[in-house]
Amino acid sequence: MLIEQVSDLLREVAAEVVMPRFRKLAESDVRVKSPGEEVTIADEEAERLLNLRLPALLPGSRVIGEEAVSARPELLQGLGEGTVFVVDPVDGTANFVKGSPCFSMMVTLLREGEPVAAWMLSPATGTLHVAERGSGAWIDGERVRVGQAPQWSGLRGGVLTRFLPAETTARVQANGRDLAAITPGMHCAGEEYPAIVRGEQHFVVFWRGLPWDHAPGTLFLEEAGGRAARFDGRPYKPAEQGFGILAAQTAELWDELQRRLFAEI
Repeated sequence: MLIEQVSDLLREVAAEVVMPRFRKLAESDVRVKSPGEEVTIADEEAERLLNLRLPALLPGSRVIGEEAVSARPELLQGLGEGTVFVVDPVDGTANFVKGSPCFSMMVTLLREGEPVAAWMLSPATGTLHVAERGSGAWIDGERVRVGQAPQWSGLRGGVLTRFLPAETTARVQANGRDLAAITPGMHCAGEEYPAIVRGEQHFVVFWRGLPWDHAPGTLFLEEAGGRAARFDGRPYKPAEQGFGILAAQTAELWDELQRRLFAEI
């Protein structure tokens, strides 16, 4: 029941405040909240509505949203306690501002810091990605599983270098020179993880591990049979601070990528 309720709520909020502003933002609708980071009226209004409506679906829960944490960073201190909806009202805001359809609305349900359910809605296409721990992953209601990854020379993946340390960037790019393609990424985690499950890319390397960006996608990928973990193999935990996430189509591919991409040059 909760899966359907949150799915419906995301679609409602997208229709109410996000899509009416897609490719129609006024200059006053966009501001810089930190260097290189934009926020729009759509982000703020979507988070406000989700903050109001999500707790009613699950009494005793609370909401921690990206924009709320931007204003009050101390909110993250309680992320690992109780029942929490983590919200990214518009993931890929820069894409949204540019008029690109590559953006997502994401919600993750945490229980004592553990992701147990996740929703990623692509408002521009209406595609909904859902995962429930121990039950599986679905795209628009159809159960999905990862396919078999190609050989090394056939691999395609994204390496998001904006925050990645220069030494790590150089190592990954040198060690990955024989791959089919290394791309700069989609700049929207809510699209990156599903693209791995669909086989459109086979891996992604991230540096920042913000919970609203990665809690939903890592659960979705893992429930579909893939793997996402810290560079050293430790599991990604939304309530734990840290840097570096490698996401791959299969656990076997993750091991190969970790061994070869990060090898000393």
